[in-house]
Order: sequence, then structure tokens, then C-alpha cells
Amino acid sequence: MRMFIAALVSMFGAAATGLPVPAAAVDLAALQRPWPAGETLAEGQDVTWPSTSPFTPQEALWGSAAPTAAVGTLFTARRPAGAPPPPAVILLHGSGGVLAPRERTYGKQFAAMGITALVVDAFAARRERGTSFTERLLNITESMLLADAYAGFRFLVAKGEADPRRVALVGFSYGAMATMYALNEAAARAFAPAGERFAAHAAFYGPCIARFEEPRTTGAPLLMLYGTADELIDPARCAATADGFRSGGSTVEVIAYDGAAHQWDGGRGPLRIGQLLNGCNIKLERDGSVRDLNSGLAMSGRVSRMIILGMCVENRPYLINADAAVRARSNADLGRFLATVFRPR
Repeated sequence: MRMFIAALVSMFGAAATGLPVPAAAVDLAALQRPWPAGETLAEGQDVTWPSTSPFTPQEALWGSAAPTAAVGTLFTARRPAGAPPPPAVILLHGSGGVLAPRERTYGKQFAAMGITALVVDAFAARRERGTSFTERLLNITESMLLADAYAGFRFLVAKGEADPRRVALVGFSYGAMATMYALNEAAARAFAPAGERFAAHAAFYGPCIARFEEPRTTGAPLLMLYGTADELIDPARCAATADGFRSGGSTVEVIAYDGAAHQWDGGRGPLRIGQLLNGCNIKLERDGSVRDLNSGLAMSGRVSRMIILGMCVENRPYLINADAAVRARSNADLGRFLATVFRPR
């Protein structure tokens, strides 16, 4: 009888037998092998979903943020008819926006490995708030990225494209800062009062400038990746950030790639861009407000944000440099991390 069932499954798929399809149908081992070449893979589908534009987590908590149509690209994993929703990854871009060699390539690779990927484009969804680099960073905050990410979580689950127990949040630079904020339970409550929580968080070269009055985390694990030659990273502050998340209830793994500069997976460089944020020091308070610890000012709107950033941002560009060897290593490290998180529960 077992042989007969096995033959049916082989010929027609498990759905044809009426048997449940196990969550293990996704080949998680693929995450730990060399990843497929992105240039050979299919592009995703442009999608929108309902979101909001809170300037701070407090506005999300109060429900006072303006409604927004989030914008992104969905990379759908193929799966047999009747198979359960697969694991999913939501990707948050850096201050330069969505990059084809980075977020879009990761999206294609995840889909090819059987994992749904949603690339959030928080800047495209809010063009009326700024098109220049400076305008975007003043008017489109980390909280808006998080609003789109949590709304994207709900969007994927509603479409049947994600197992709600196995959705990971992965961010790059500016998006990595938001990814780390999302690990804080107080922040998660503000954006997802119904209880949606990411199963894991991965932060690629995210500046460690935030502190939390309420240290408790969601309990999800965090992977922090950065290069030792990254001028935006203060290793001591990132170690303190990691310890803070550990004390709040999460396991944290920190990996520093020797000699790697910022944005090793962005497809450009060596090139100097942007400004240094190392002098910035902000705190998320229990009520969802954001305060600058250098000046004591509350970051409650564009003007206060401009003043705070004006005092802490150093007008000196930092180096970005694509490095294929480091990218292969970070793929392997991220793949190992996600393979563990995405094991069927």
C-alpha cells in the first residue's frame, strides 16, 4: 500500500492523492548550497497593498498615520497544486532605494529556491514626500518602511503566498535599521497589534544608532552582517546593540567580513557616497515616540528630524564597494540562518 501511494505521489503530486502536503516540500537545503545566478532568473510582479505613512511608531500606535498604497515587487515561488504556503522573505531597501543587483536579485534567488519574496519600495510609494536623496531621508522614515513591511506580511498571508509562522524580514543599510527596530516588541505592537511577528530578522550593514527604553524583543533571532572596512559601522556600538537585543530575549549572531566595505552586494564601487551617521544616537520610548539622545529633542516631524540629523550627521562620504566573494559568503551565512528558522514547526 505504501508503495502504491508513493507511486501516485510521484506521478501526480501529493495533492492528487488527497493527502496533506508537508511543509518540508520546500527544499531548505538549497539555501545552504551556492545560490542560483540572479541574471538567469525570472523577474517578479509589480504589486500594491494597503499601508500607512507613520512618521514615528507612535503615529502607528495611535492609528493617526495617513493611508498609503504600498508599492513593491512580488517574486512567487513555484509549488505543487495544493501545497501549503511557503516561507517568505520581505526585503527592505537602503537609502538609495531598490537596486536591481541587490533587492531584486535576492528576490529572484529566493523564489527560485522555493521561498516567496516581497521587495518593498517605500520611496516609490511616497514620491510626493520627496524625490531627491535628502528629501527622501527627511520625509520617509524608518517607521514608514516598517508600516509597509508589516502590511506586506499581512498581504502575503492573505494571498496564500506565505506561511505566517515563517516570514523573515531582511534589510539593507537604512532598511537594516528598520529591520532591527522591528525586533523590539514595543515597535512590533505599534505596527502589528493583531500579533503578526517576523520569525527572523537579518540586518545587512545597518548602522547601530538606536536604543530602546523597553528592551523586550519579539523573541525572534537576529543576524547582523557587516564589513570591517565599513565606515558606517561602529563595532563597539553594534556589539552593545546586539547585547541589548540578547538581554531582551533574542539570540543574536554577529558576523564581520574582514576588509569588506559598505554595500558589498550593491553592484557598484569602489565609490564614495552619502554622509556618515555615526554621531547619531536615538531612542525609541515606551510610548512609541522617538527622541534624540544627543540633544533631548523629540523627532516628531520633518523640522525636528532635520535639526537632529543636522547636528549628528557628518558631511563626509563613505565607501561602497561590490565584492562577489563577500556576497557569496553572506549568501551562505544568510542561507544557513534562514534554513534553521524556516524548518517546519
